[in-house]
Amino acid sequence: MKTDGQLQQDVIAELKWEPSVNAAHIGVEVTRGVVTLTGQVNSYSEKGSAEMAAQRVAGVSALAVELTVQLPGTHVRSDADIAHSAQNVIQWTNYLPKESVRVMVEKGWITLSGEVDWDYQRQSALAAVRGLTGVIGVVDQLVIKPRISLSAVKSDIEAVLRRRATMDAQNISVAVDGGDITLTGTVRNWSDRETARHSAWGTPGVHNVIDKMTVAF
Repeated sequence: MKTDGQLQQDVIAELKWEPSVNAAHIGVEVTRGVVTLTGQVNSYSEKGSAEMAAQRVAGVSALAVELTVQLPGTHVRSDADIAHSAQNVIQWTNYLPKESVRVMVEKGWITLSGEVDWDYQRQSALAAVRGLTGVIGVVDQLVIKPRISLSAVKSDIEAVLRRRATMDAQNISVAVDGGDITLTGTVRNWSDRETARHSAWGTPGVHNVIDKMTVAF
């Protein structure tokens, strides 16, 4: 198992390796495997890239993000301009149901609301607006319409986990309560954890995935 000092150096190295992140502006603190990122970034998309880079490092048991988005002067835009851009890019995402996603912008923060049929549509809508110039944060208020009975969803998800052989599906338990899926158990790394979450979200009718899994190294 890595010491906190080793983990800190690995996270710093990963941030430096990530081309979309200016690692010089990001501080890394580690306490008992919990990594905290501090400092300023130039865009909301850079903040997301820093989070993902830290999660890629083996040994990170939890991540706290205390990064603030400080836009360069040339990137500051009015809320109206951001809202128009967000509406346009969502309209261009042709597999989103028309008029299903509503946009609100306040002080550079975009709030998306409405209903979609699948989680991949929700994720696509969020991804479409994260990289827009002038955005400093995104609030997700999108909900997924329940489409089918979830009586058999537990076995379906477990079958998906077994097919994706990067993990031992027997170590993950799936509980179903209406449209809520709760995942518990242990996984070997963040990648396996994300695979399990993605598998659960890929089931039609699921509108919330509660992640209670732990990473065991």
